Amino acid sequence: MVPDSIHEFFTASGGAAGALIGLLFVALSVSSERVARAAAGVQQLHRIRASAALTAFSNALTVSLFALIPGHKIGPTAVAVGAAGLTFVAASLLSLIRLRQVQWRTALEATFLFGLGVVFVVQLIEGADLLAHPGDFGDVQTIAVLVVVCFLIGIGRSWELIGGPSVGITREVTAMVRGHNHAPGSPGNLGALENLGAMENPAALENPSSSGALGSPGAPGSPGSPGGLGDGEPSP
Repeated sequence: MVPDSIHEFFTASGGAAGALIGLLFVALSVSSERVARAAAGVQQLHRIRASAALTAFSNALTVSLFALIPGHKIGPTAVAVGAAGLTFVAASLLSLIRLRQVQWRTALEATFLFGLGVVFVVQLIEGADLLAHPGDFGDVQTIAVLVVVCFLIGIGRSWELIGGPSVGITREVTAMVRGHNHAPGSPGNLGALENLGAMENPAALENPSSSGALGSPGAPGSPGSPGGLGDGEPSP
């Protein structure tokens, strides 16, 4: 029997889980055309993300609904759903291994799956404890916290599923460093400007001592130089 103090929580979580599952189906239908044009490995990652989100939301929905039924139903439900979730996590990890792609994206998926597996293990233990001690309120509270964690994991997987932008501290710091290196006035840009000037004026590159202009002041024999002789002008 779920205590009255936490009964409203499972009522709200059941409604939220049902709504999120419906939105997940909409997201899958919207992104199906984009995923169909992707590579095979990307399609497999898309399936794993969708299955992980659906499993997390389904776990929260199932536990919440059975917790509202009078009687000691939450313990057996937590054990059954936790065992099913562990089966999904094992299958998904085997699928990632089958891809044989050691990438940051694959490692991130494995991390999320490992976290989801930890949730199911703890839920399985708490459910078994409830079967042995049906009146233990602490186990019910722990399962309620795991329901919240499932919501967070499902939302995170859904965000990746629809291709939402990700902002990470490592990516932002790297972008700032690159932007600083390419800022105006930086040594790299000054060297690029010098090379550009040399390409526009090859004579200056061949003869660095000259200014590269015929009419520049100080060039011998130029019209603008003091005492210089112009073209075709007879000497006195």
